[in-house]
Amino acid sequence: MAAISLKDVVKRYGTGPKVNQVIHGVNAEVADGEFIVIVGPSGCGKSTLLRMVAGLEEISGGTISIGGRVVNDLEPAERDIAMVFQNYALYPHMTVFDNMAYGLKIAKLSKDEIKTRVDKAAKILELGHLLARKPRELSGGQRQRVAMGRAIVRQPQVFLFDEPLSNLDAKLRAQTRLEIQKLHRELGITSLFVTHDQVEAMTLAQRMIVMNGGVMEQFGTPEEVYHRPASTFVASFIGSPPMNLLKHAPGVRAGTLLGIRPEHLDIVEAGTPGAWAATVDTVELLGAERLIYCHLGEDALIVRAEEGLHAPQPDAILHVRPRGERLHTFDAATGKRI
Repeated sequence: MAAISLKDVVKRYGTGPKVNQVIHGVNAEVADGEFIVIVGPSGCGKSTLLRMVAGLEEISGGTISIGGRVVNDLEPAERDIAMVFQNYALYPHMTVFDNMAYGLKIAKLSKDEIKTRVDKAAKILELGHLLARKPRELSGGQRQRVAMGRAIVRQPQVFLFDEPLSNLDAKLRAQTRLEIQKLHRELGITSLFVTHDQVEAMTLAQRMIVMNGGVMEQFGTPEEVYHRPASTFVASFIGSPPMNLLKHAPGVRAGTLLGIRPEHLDIVEAGTPGAWAATVDTVELLGAERLIYCHLGEDALIVRAEEGLHAPQPDAILHVRPRGERLHTFDAATGKRI
């Protein structure tokens, strides 16, 4: 196991006037044994950052250290990392056992050591009854577990996951998230996990890096990122539905945006001090809760309510009061938290 240090990490493609910088000076310190999720929309640089840690992309500036050793100029095989990709990359002609054992055979480990490692990983991942099967005989979730098993048997210092769940259906993604959490608790290996899915990020991360346009917008625990977003980008990207960002709500100063999560708006009676009068556009029923889409003057406003509430009709006036301790303010020009 090992800590990971990113200092002023930069990635550029091309030179001169045609240079394209895609990673802008990322700084992050990952503790030994920590599970970090790198999250952001497509094209934000999250996979590029992971591939630089892996050694699959050269860095253009800064330093990357693993276990106190600068790895900028080391080949991937010299970095003591194991990577799990979006596509499982299993050998179709090999059994599950041979797929998991292949890297160990290349490393010339003894047959007994190989069997011990594969059997241990198979037990952790509940693959013991599948070791004689070929990949074509497995489900997508089972193939992904084999890919993780292949990484586990190497006993690396660091696990790197690049969108490993994106090929699975929703039910399997949820199940595999639980398996990854269990895996990390058992092995305690430092892990970087890339995803565009904020649910995966919130449920898996001990801390998370939120990327936007090659910039690290925020690095913190899921609770910190959700409850104290560092920017309007983080506020609108993390959370479903996203935080309401209001320009024209009562009391908003010029040049400032007011933020409030949909669940932090209480539905109240008309005339309640501090209440806002919003006009209902539509209501979305979601089983145990409902989302009420409104407009407050020129601002769109979403209110989350429990199922017991009588659903208001379109064009009805809904009186809501924001919880004062849950209000956020952002600079309208920069998007940064005030």
